[in-house]
Amino acid sequence: MPALSKLSRRQFLAVTAASLLLGACGNGRQPRIGLALGGGGAKGLAHILMLEVFDELGLTPQRIAGTSIGAIIGALYAAGRSGREIRALIEQFLPPSDAGEQTLFALPKSLRWLEFVDPSGRGGLLSSDDFIAFLGEQLGVQRFSELRIPLEVVAADLWSGDAVTLKSGNLLPALQASMALPGVFPPVTFKDRQLIDGGVANPLPYDLLGNDCDIVVAVDVSGDLQRDGDEQLTFLGVLFHSFHIMTANLVAEKLKRQRPDIFIRPEILDVRVLEFYKAHQVFADAAPARRQLLHALQTRSSRFAGRPGCSMAGN
Repeated sequence: MPALSKLSRRQFLAVTAASLLLGACGNGRQPRIGLALGGGGAKGLAHILMLEVFDELGLTPQRIAGTSIGAIIGALYAAGRSGREIRALIEQFLPPSDAGEQTLFALPKSLRWLEFVDPSGRGGLLSSDDFIAFLGEQLGVQRFSELRIPLEVVAADLWSGDAVTLKSGNLLPALQASMALPGVFPPVTFKDRQLIDGGVANPLPYDLLGNDCDIVVAVDVSGDLQRDGDEQLTFLGVLFHSFHIMTANLVAEKLKRQRPDIFIRPEILDVRVLEFYKAHQVFADAAPARRQLLHALQTRSSRFAGRPGCSMAGN
C-alpha cells in the first residue's frame, strides 16, 4: 500500500471506505448495497452525482432498481459506465452553464436533442424511438443478462395500474416503457402488456431491494416546483405538475410504511420534466445531497455487522 502522505483524496477515501467495510463485517465481506433511483425527468440527472459517490468510495451496488430516468441512468451504470462517463455523455448535449433557455436552440450541439424528438400519433405527443436507439448504442448491450450489475426496471400496466418489474429479456423495450410518460410518449407493448411510465405505480422502487441487501439506498429526485402567479397554465404544464404531485404523494405514503436505510432527496427547485438544458442547475442543486450520501455511506458501512438481510429502518 502506498504511503498515506502520497495518496490522492479519492484514493484516501477509497482506502478508508474499504477499511471500514472490512473491519465492520464479521465474515470479512463487503455489505451488499441495493440502489434505487427514482423518476423525475430532467431532475433525474442528479442521479449521476450519486453514482460518482459510489465511484469515489470504490463501492459497487450489488443490485439497482430504477424508474423512468432512474432506470435509464441505472442501466448505463449497470452496463459499466462510471458516473463521470455518464456525466460527460450528458454534457455533450448541453449549452454553456451561463446560457439561458432562449439560446438553447441556437447552439449547434443543443440541436442534437431535437434528433430524439419526433411527433407521434400513437397515444403520445412525441416518439422516443430515436432516443432509445441512441441509448442502445451507448449501452453496448441488448439484454438484461449482459449487464454487469443486476438491474430491475419499473413500468406500469396501462389498464390495471399495477407496477410491472422487468429484469430479464430485452433491455431497451423495458427502458422505453419505464419512461413512457402518459400524454407525452406513447405506451409500449411489451410481453403482451401496454406499459407506461413506472412513476404511475412505483416512482421510487427501493422496496424491490429488501430481500438480499444489507444496505438499501434510495434517491428521490422529484424536486419541488414554486407557483408563479403570472405563469400561464399550458397543457403540458398542467400535465407535468399533476404527475409530479401524484408521484410525490406515492413516495410520501410509501415512506410512512417503510423507509430505506439511506434516503437521499436533492433539493432541486423549478426544473420541469423535459428541461434537460438545466442540467448545470441540477448538478449544483444536488451537490449538498452528494455530500450527504458520501457521509451516510461511510457511516452505515462502519456500523455494518454482517447482517444476512436488509434493514429497512429509517435514517
